[in-house]
Amino acid sequence: MQRLTRKLISLDPKFKATVKASPLCDIGLTKPKYSHFETLVHSIISQQLAIRAAATISERLIQLTKNEITAAKILRLGKVKIRSCGVSDAKARAIIDLAEHTQSGEIEFKKFSKLSNQEIESELVRVWGIGKWTAQMFLMFHLGRMDIWPVDDLGVRRGWEKLHNLKKEITPKELMKAGEKFAGFESVVAWYCWRVVDN
Repeated sequence: MQRLTRKLISLDPKFKATVKASPLCDIGLTKPKYSHFETLVHSIISQQLAIRAAATISERLIQLTKNEITAAKILRLGKVKIRSCGVSDAKARAIIDLAEHTQSGEIEFKKFSKLSNQEIESELVRVWGIGKWTAQMFLMFHLGRMDIWPVDDLGVRRGWEKLHNLKKEITPKELMKAGEKFAGFESVVAWYCWRVVDN
């Protein structure tokens, strides 16, 4: 990772101050806390929610399932019990749809290590309530894929704009082009763009 941050600075010196002021990016360096299925359930819960609120709801679901968030258990619980944790109707529907896709074998998490980013994203977005952004965050933070460039993420765009003192908003298409020189470690670049916005 230190080698990659040095490469980032050499390719784009605008990142130097942010890299120096931030902790070292840990994408791909830590073992996931949850299973693939659990991580996606928590991701669905956290969509458009404050971190603390999402954590509270997730904890309720963990307790309800007796710390065993699996597709089979989710389907046994059903929408009413899932909603009792504070999950919205739309998110409960998404969680159940994910469980159905998993239980039926339409999504096979065991084969994800052999699939490309695009193949995994294509599988995940078939689930109601999981879009491109959620799939990309899963690829980046759960699977530790280093080559994800989430140009539709507002935080990444705002961070890039701030770093490069842009006078107007950068479009996803423009940012996609700008990121070509970071091929292979775009996730790291995105991570530092977020640090700019957070600081």
